[in-house]
Amino acid sequence: MFDDQLRTLLEKPEVARFTTVRPNGYPHTVPVWFMQDGDDLVVFSLRDTRKVKNALANPKGCLSLGGDPPGSPGYLIDGDLTVEDDPEHVMAARVTRHYEAPEKAEEDLAAWQDEDFVVLRLKPRRSVQVS
Repeated sequence: MFDDQLRTLLEKPEVARFTTVRPNGYPHTVPVWFMQDGDDLVVFSLRDTRKVKNALANPKGCLSLGGDPPGSPGYLIDGDLTVEDDPEHVMAARVTRHYEAPEKAEEDLAAWQDEDFVVLRLKPRRSVQVS
């Protein structure tokens, strides 16, 4: 599903744009941290967010990444979404440590210890290079 260039991009701590579908049918797009988990892409989130509510109501989504600087390849990855509990913050910790320096990651994880995180899992159906 992913070519070598996309796989390389997926390994970097790049901020991506994550799109879900609102109840009125319009897209809801937000910047997110993400990671590849096997063939899936995962995002952690507080349970009570619009993107989680959208995914529960309509399990279709898209992750957009790359294209910066201008002229570099960008990708759209469409797929099916599931929402999973993350009570021990396993995925939240994994993603945070991927994006932040060790000391900052541990500081943030300690501050978030009482948060109710879930994992949004995107099971890709299609990837398209857009630039």
